[in-house]
Amino acid sequence: MGLSLATAERWVERWELQQQRYAVDREERFTVIADVVEHVTEGRAGPPLVVDLGCGPGSLAARLIRRLPDAEIVAVDRDPVLLELGRTHHPDAARYVDTEIGAPGWVWALDLDRPLDAAVSTTALHYLDRDTLARVYRQLAGLLRPGGVLVNGDHLPQGGTGPGAIAAHVGRCRAARQRVFAHEDWGSWWAAVADDPELADLLAERRRRAAPPGTCRPAGLSPRDHLELLRQAGFGQAGPVWQYGDSCVIVAVR
Repeated sequence: MGLSLATAERWVERWELQQQRYAVDREERFTVIADVVEHVTEGRAGPPLVVDLGCGPGSLAARLIRRLPDAEIVAVDRDPVLLELGRTHHPDAARYVDTEIGAPGWVWALDLDRPLDAAVSTTALHYLDRDTLARVYRQLAGLLRPGGVLVNGDHLPQGGTGPGAIAAHVGRCRAARQRVFAHEDWGSWWAAVADDPELADLLAERRRRAAPPGTCRPAGLSPRDHLELLRQAGFGQAGPVWQYGDSCVIVAVR
């Protein structure tokens, strides 16, 4: 039995608020990603085909489909709770796929019928280690059409000293001015979800899939690291198009 719409709406609304703690100017970052996808697909025949990597409850997919109502979006995640929230709250935004990015067979699970126009992601790829990310970037380069783009909006630390440290400080100041730290955090959101009996079965499945303790940590790769891996993967051009603090949007052109 699926979730009720009321339950999905309640938890997605709280998700949107708590995620503001972790992405400086989160809404603007979404807008920039949509700007890029709209630009590279403008004037092309047929509906744009986009894959959303680490889609969570459909936050980015829902915004993209409002900007590009003819787009076909394939939204990918391994978390059964977040996927079901997305399927219920944003059912028309995307085709949701339950698979783990970088795992064997994940590309086949997408079931694509033509080359991608864009691969997008937000607040997801920083968890992939260097070797896995390099492999995923190579796979995505093979899935994109010539001129297609990979657009990654994520937390990408620039280093602990000098301009990198100052950039991080600027981001924290911006977040404090927006009062985002008044919202519940990641741990509090999941603790509250655990008390909802309607989500009990999905949470049990999430616990069954959980990675071993200590293995799910941010890889700490810098924007420079990502750009190097993208070029090695076969992307002709790659660079940042937006940044505030450690929050960046990097675009790579196939």
